[in-house]
Amino acid sequence: MDASVLLKGVTWGHSRGLVPMVATGQRFSELNPHVQLRWEVRSLQAFADQPIDVLARQYDLLVLDHPSIGEAQAHGLLVPLDGYLPADFLADQARNSVGRSHQSYQLEGHQWALATDAATPVSAARPDVLQRHGMQLPQSWDEMLELARAGLVALAGLPLDGLMHFYTLCISEGDEPFCHAAHLVEQEAGVNALMALKELVDACGGACLDRNPIAVYELLTRSERHAYSPFAYGYSNYARDSYVDRPLQFGGLVTRHGKRFTSTLGGAGLAVSAHSQQREWAVRYAGFVASAPVQSGLYVENGGQPGHRSAWLDAHNNQLTNDFFVNTLPTLEQAYVRPRYSGYIRFQEQAPDILRRFLGGAQTALKTMQELNALDAQWRRGRINERLHLHGAMA
Repeated sequence: MDASVLLKGVTWGHSRGLVPMVATGQRFSELNPHVQLRWEVRSLQAFADQPIDVLARQYDLLVLDHPSIGEAQAHGLLVPLDGYLPADFLADQARNSVGRSHQSYQLEGHQWALATDAATPVSAARPDVLQRHGMQLPQSWDEMLELARAGLVALAGLPLDGLMHFYTLCISEGDEPFCHAAHLVEQEAGVNALMALKELVDACGGACLDRNPIAVYELLTRSERHAYSPFAYGYSNYARDSYVDRPLQFGGLVTRHGKRFTSTLGGAGLAVSAHSQQREWAVRYAGFVASAPVQSGLYVENGGQPGHRSAWLDAHNNQLTNDFFVNTLPTLEQAYVRPRYSGYIRFQEQAPDILRRFLGGAQTALKTMQELNALDAQWRRGRINERLHLHGAMA
């Protein structure tokens, strides 16, 4: 029987992003023979910064990250899912959110995506390499720097990842980014965070500035030279015996100033384009993917990293991933949520270039902080109202 409904979707080009969508699409088509799913991919970098208005005109289904929601909402690009999905389904999604993943796709009283994927920067290690060098897993910032100076640390230092590390370090300085009316963070906290990040980058070597999390995990699982990644967005694939020859041991973050680091929430949501001519079926598929049984079973079994908490606590899923889920869940539960106001995504696109100049030694921390604050001022319209809404939704 020929399909009479074709749903086109776009996700990012990694096994974690593509394979579970293909698998769930195939199963959805088997249950609904007149519906066909066709998934395409874009690069991890494009996933972070490709204009959502272009994608919304090309695809019915969009896998996106939560900072995109503000721009999408402001321009009417997505379907408000609360107008289509049952209230009890959305209540279950909220109760079983991994950290604040579900809430991060809420804005202006509507749910713009379902948190089908959850992630935040976590640590990853090769215990065998550490043992070979007579080293142990670091517990503090200073112990981690010692490992880095010994050449054993692989850092995800690509400019966008560096920006996420900067947020984490600002929080460790006692100042949450984007919570002030007049600036990104207090100057002293920002400068201290920048200097700490540069200390780590210098210890790891300049090559780290070209690595994203995937590159770090590929390096750790293929090389015998590196033993530890302090914080990169977690990928359960690299903890699986079925995916790599040398699975990684994932866990929480080290401490600094006596407190555990707070990382910056990532993950991905499944949204429906407002331009879709098949929005009813697209919403039904999104609900299917986000449902507890699919998230805990088919989604994880095909390399996915679910957004439903029950899947993270499932014993079988943790057996598949050498306890990736239970070992990293506490870090996810505490993760910082980036802004979603319309304009933030432009800040996120442009700030890494400023940070790269500093990390490359081309300018001072003070000048860098001044430029970041100026860039924030350029795009901050609506920021305070959005942060108040976010904190109200999380209460």
